[in-house]
Amino acid sequence: MASTRYELRVQGRLSPDVSRDFEEFDVSEAPAETVLLGEVVDGAHLHGVLARLESFGLHLVSLRAMPR
Repeated sequence: MASTRYELRVQGRLSPDVSRDFEEFDVSEAPAETVLLGEVVDGAHLHGVLARLESFGLHLVSLRAMPR
C-alpha cells in the first residue's frame, strides 16, 4: 500500500524533545502553530501519530492529506 503525505497542524510550539519524537515528519513553525509534514503509511500509523499528539497534550488544529 502506498503511503499518503499528511500535514498536521498543532496549536503552539513543540519543545525540542517533543519535536524529536516526530522525527518522521518535517517540523516547522507557523504563526501560533507547529506544522508537521510527512508520510503516513496506513490508518494504524495515522492513529498512532494522533495518539502521540494527545499523549503530549497537544491540540490538533487541522489534518489534511496532501496531493502528490
